[in-house]
Formats: sequence, structure tokens, C-alpha cells
Amino acid sequence: MLFGGEQGGAAWWGMDRLMLIRVIVAVLVAVGFAIAMRSPKLVPTGAQNVAENMLDFVRVQIAEEILGKVNGRKFMPIIASIFFATVFLNLTAIIPFLNISTNARIGFPLVMAAAAYITYVWVGVRKFGFFGFIKSSIVLPGVPLPIHFLLVPIEFISTFILRPFTLTVRLMANMLSGHIMLALFFAATQFFFFEFGGAWAIAGIPSLAIAIAFMFFELLVIGLQAYIFALLTAVYIDLSLHADDH
Repeated sequence: MLFGGEQGGAAWWGMDRLMLIRVIVAVLVAVGFAIAMRSPKLVPTGAQNVAENMLDFVRVQIAEEILGKVNGRKFMPIIASIFFATVFLNLTAIIPFLNISTNARIGFPLVMAAAAYITYVWVGVRKFGFFGFIKSSIVLPGVPLPIHFLLVPIEFISTFILRPFTLTVRLMANMLSGHIMLALFFAATQFFFFEFGGAWAIAGIPSLAIAIAFMFFELLVIGLQAYIFALLTAVYIDLSLHADDH
């Protein structure tokens, strides 16, 4: 079955609720940018102005800030795709009836981390060759030979294992913890107002106030996590481009 799979668990190809949200958000974002930029004007207005300001933020504050103008524009597609996918999928955490960021499950953060890291490795291998890139990434110049036996494994694990792992887990853990906190506060509010009622309803007032305040805090986290993910993608690409300066 499409949404439930067979009895005993969803099939690997099953379209569950979170996967459906991902598809809907991806389509809406793609269609939104396509409509905004369908007939661009020299002096942008309306939707085009909004879309260009969003793209300019990523280009100027992330891509060109880290990579410079030439490389920033060259790698703008991957950086912007990661930024907007992250921020719009995170926004579903505070949208009524959706109530969760699909980035709170590891699948999509892992896909974006893989895309960022494949780009990182591809850029380095293309510029320095496979063995040249590996050597430049894990071998520190000017270090006595015996120390290399200690540093090379550490650098290898840090560069080629921990970086994609931390990219994935940072995003997932932040969005999952935010979802849990919002769920707890709103569940407590419903419990005090509708389950206990009476005098207990008073306790629901501070619970609701905290839940609303946490929603605004979650908005900050949503934007910050998208910025960090895109920024680190740009930083890793820059490290790959300048691996010989290790």
C-alpha cells in the first residue's frame, strides 16, 4: 500500500507522512521560485524581489563570503539548494497540522550531508588528483615522521568520517529536540485545559505562553540551522580547493 505498506511495517518504498511533506515542500519551493523568476525584470518587484533577496543573501553572506566571487557563484547552486531545502523543511515544524520538521528524521539530513560531502571530495580530487587530495587532507607538513603515525589516522577520521556525520546529526538533533519540546508544552496545555479543567486550567496559561514563546525561539533555530549547514558546505568546499594549504 502506498502510505502504510503491508501489515507489519511500511515497505521500503512506502510514502509515509513525513515523506509526503518532503515532496510537497520540494514542489512548492520549486514552483515558487519558478513563478517568481519566470519573467525577471531589471527592477524587481513583488515575488521576484523576494526571491532575489533570498538568493542574494545566500550568495553574498555565505557563498561569496567563504569562497570569493568566482567560486561563490560557481558553487551557488549546491549551497543555495541546501540552504532553501533546510529552511523550508524546517518551517514545517511550526505549521499547524504538520507540526514536525522532516529534518527531525535522519534520512534527508543524511542526503544533504552526502551531497555536500560528495561535492567536497569531487572538487578536491578534480584539482589535486585522488591521492594528492587524500595526502593534502590528512598529512600535515613540517611534522616529524613518527608523529604522522598518530596524526594521519586522526586527520583521516576527522576529515572523511566525522564531518559528514556531524553535518547530519547536528541538523537532525536540533530539529528533533525542538519538536519534542513543542509537543510537550502543547500537550501539557491541552491536558490542563481539556483533561483536568476547572482550577487546573489556570496551569495551562503559563504552559501555553511558554509554548508560544518556544515557537518563536524555534523560528530562530530554523534559520540558524539552515545557515550553519549551508555555511559549513561552503567551508568544506573552500578547504577542498585549498587542500594544499593544509
